[in-house]
Amino acid sequence: MIPAPLAGYTVGVTAARRADELSALLERKGATVLHGPAIRIVPLPDDAELLAATRTVVEEPVDVVVATTGIGFRGWFEAAEGWGLASRLLAKLSGAEVLARGPKAKGAVRAAGLVEAWSPEGESNAELLDHLLRSGVAGKRVVVQLHGEPLPEFTTTLEEAGAHVTSVPVYRWTGPQDPGPLERLLEAVLAGQVDALTFTSAPAAASVLRTAEQMGRLPELLAALKGDVLVVGVGAITAGPLVRAGVPVVQPARARIGALARELTLELPARATRLRIAARDIELRGQAVVVDGELRPVPPAPMAVLRRLAAARGRVVSRRDLLAALPGGGEEHAVETAIGRLRSALGEPRMVTTVVKRGYRLAMDPAGVAV
Repeated sequence: MIPAPLAGYTVGVTAARRADELSALLERKGATVLHGPAIRIVPLPDDAELLAATRTVVEEPVDVVVATTGIGFRGWFEAAEGWGLASRLLAKLSGAEVLARGPKAKGAVRAAGLVEAWSPEGESNAELLDHLLRSGVAGKRVVVQLHGEPLPEFTTTLEEAGAHVTSVPVYRWTGPQDPGPLERLLEAVLAGQVDALTFTSAPAAASVLRTAEQMGRLPELLAALKGDVLVVGVGAITAGPLVRAGVPVVQPARARIGALARELTLELPARATRLRIAARDIELRGQAVVVDGELRPVPPAPMAVLRRLAAARGRVVSRRDLLAALPGGGEEHAVETAIGRLRSALGEPRMVTTVVKRGYRLAMDPAGVAV
């Protein structure tokens, strides 16, 4: 039986909303998921800023309204209902061109009694912005419904193109109520126990960087995210804080959670090291190896040793170098213990050869690389 594509990998999920959905998608592909919510979503039905923005909308002309999320657009109308402004809001938006970012925003628009004029195929804010700019916004009043985060690239670009923009903040992001799970997730990343880290919002990305800084570990985290950890963001806006910090971020073609999971399922296995050792085909995954098609879990210390030996491609690696590769270091006998556990985990002791007085090497076949 061929192992699932993400079996043997550990994936970190930083999302607050829809974290269960993303985790389930990854677990169905075999991944072990660690969840550390980086943010908390706070609805603002009584928020003065939202009330002020709503009053501005109902009292001034509106040419275009942009619905970015279904939950946010519905929340706006629910808050307006509580203030007795829902009917005026509906009447005002009925005379405007309504743009909906995706299917859920489109559904919320229709549920409110409106009809969208256009919705981007790729469901991205970038497409919405491009459509608006191509249509011409100079002198127009554009209302942008936000969901938890400012969209400075979006709103500022519209203003620079001559639009009068009213931002409507329906929800607000704050730090997690309990930072413990996020801190534990970041500690696991720093310990080399996480193979990929996922992001579904820019505030979550910013919160992760801020939390690492508060922990005094930001340089180490950035090194990990620029190195062995695969970082996947749902879209360009989400990736923004990470990209500005120099972190490479893989993004799906469509800004959707399902697309993010599919992209990760393709990218992570593509990074696996595949070798031919002692007449066996070996694939090194995050926290396990596949030996001739059989998934075999490997503890952290033996896995660290295996990765160092694999990088040497059959050359001898000294005990000192292997000791340096061990998590937390230790004394030289720790290398012998790790080698013994590695041989047991692989199920074939001959894969790891002892070279007397020199160290250890993998018994790689002449071709070396598995097909």
